[in-house]
Amino acid sequence: MKKLIAQVMKFVVVGGLSFVLDFIIYFVLTNFLSVYYLIAGFFSFTLSLIFNYLMSMKFVFKSKDDLKKSHEFVIFATLSVMGLGLNLLSLYVLVDLFKMNDLIAKVFVAGIVMVFNFVTRKIFLEQK
Repeated sequence: MKKLIAQVMKFVVVGGLSFVLDFIIYFVLTNFLSVYYLIAGFFSFTLSLIFNYLMSMKFVFKSKDDLKKSHEFVIFATLSVMGLGLNLLSLYVLVDLFKMNDLIAKVFVAGIVMVFNFVTRKIFLEQK
């Protein structure tokens, strides 16, 4: 149980740093460059994905021995694209349908996507 708690803590730190990167890129794109919020969300999420992959596989998850790095990245990216879909759908629902402020929605959505990412990466990428 202690190992799982330590792993979750590392995941939260890496995820938190990834979120900060995502949020800053999103903020700059939407507020300084006037990029539409869903397009900004796509780009900010994608750039933070690359950072997240590198840090997650280095500090959080123990790679499967029988999985090539290229396959590992494809799985990570596929799960992340699913997370991106969840991210964008949730943003759309909260901003367009519920009229929530986009920055507040972005923070709320990050929590949902973080849980999804941890569970799916633990299942599909980590050595048993």
